[in-house]
Amino acid sequence: MNETNEYKKSVLLATSLSYVVVILDTTIVNIALGRIAASLGADVTGLQWVVNAYTLTFASLLLTGGLLGDRLGARQVYLAGLLVFAAASALCGMSANLTMLVAARVLQGVGAALLVPCSLTLISAAYPDAKERAGAIGVWAGCGGVAMAAGPLVGGLLVHWLGWRSIFVVNVPIAACGALLTLRIPAGRRARVEHMDFAGQAAAIVALACSVAVLIEGVKLGWTSALVMAGIAGAICGWVGFVMIEGRRAQPMLPLGLFRNPVFSASVFVSLVSALVFYGLLFLLSLYFQEGRGWQSLRTGLAFLPLTVMVTAGSFSAGRLGAAFGTQRVVLMGFLLYALGFAGLLALAHEAPYWRIALCFPAVGFGSGVITPAATATLLGAVDKTRAGVAAGVLNASRQTGSAFGVAIFGVLMSLIQPTGVGVRFAVCLAIVLSLLAAFCWRMTLSFAARAPGAVA
Repeated sequence: MNETNEYKKSVLLATSLSYVVVILDTTIVNIALGRIAASLGADVTGLQWVVNAYTLTFASLLLTGGLLGDRLGARQVYLAGLLVFAAASALCGMSANLTMLVAARVLQGVGAALLVPCSLTLISAAYPDAKERAGAIGVWAGCGGVAMAAGPLVGGLLVHWLGWRSIFVVNVPIAACGALLTLRIPAGRRARVEHMDFAGQAAAIVALACSVAVLIEGVKLGWTSALVMAGIAGAICGWVGFVMIEGRRAQPMLPLGLFRNPVFSASVFVSLVSALVFYGLLFLLSLYFQEGRGWQSLRTGLAFLPLTVMVTAGSFSAGRLGAAFGTQRVVLMGFLLYALGFAGLLALAHEAPYWRIALCFPAVGFGSGVITPAATATLLGAVDKTRAGVAAGVLNASRQTGSAFGVAIFGVLMSLIQPTGVGVRFAVCLAIVLSLLAAFCWRMTLSFAARAPGAVA
């Protein structure tokens, strides 16, 4: 019994540590953008690539990471991903120019895509009892929520005292501890995977990369330039090719049949929109505080505290709120809080004092905190349990995709619309519209699903 408990603790500790560094890197980098720009001579376009090189790669390879874990063994692929992530983090810290930093961020995304889905597989194997497994996944997800919330403050402290390179180097010892714990986990059985969907994976990478590249480079190169037009053509071909490939394969990376379930489709859509507006505005506000108001990294990190603390509060409250009011109402409430908080941020365009901005952050943070777990619970309750892993992978991929598009879109608005105050106002208005659109689609889709025969309660 003691050996079993030790095994479970090792798995949970190892996977939670790795998830902390993976999620930390989605928010911590924003606080260092000003220092990175000054050190490496990066403009807004370059900074967009620093953020998006990671999230775009993560999103593109997330489903394939899970399939590789099934084929080669979850522990082996998880450990490989952790080591790749650690090595890439060290390279980020040693980067001499912007190109090297972006390339190292891509490698970080590869490592994250390998270890995140395999960490869930390891937890599922270590906790066969459903109630224990739910508790373990709750701890794992909670660590991720804390990491996301702590990112701006931790980043501000590290950049202030040790410079921007420290936000990457700090990952190395944490990943090393996770790797040592992983070595104590016995290798599990491999699932039988007949075919790897390499064609679908290639199409997904082309589609996502070209779409984001067009948005980021369009302002700099010109929307009618040959490279941008080629990127648009590549994006269209990639998306069309991906849908065709996935629709014809016997073992697709993304089973398109899942989208026939309206609850699944709605959950994926609202998760994408939530990540798009949250991470897009986090990127924009980080630049606004550092470049527009001249704040140092530490002050910027502290400025985000009313936002990030409420993200954590929302994450840990989502379960109780869902039990009391239903997860569907909780998601709707989250988007209405988004719209309310974003409406208050319109004051940014008028150089409002910080306290007026800070009053809006709790609504945005709490809304973000409750949407993800509530949408995940709704999705998992609507799909067959044998497809829960794939469904959860699609949901995570949609969030990372939304994050990449958010940084690209809001970065474009900041560069394209001048003066800065007008660009900020336009971006906030877009966030309000998208939040209300997501709330409307969520409400209408689930009302339709509830009336359909065999609807999931």
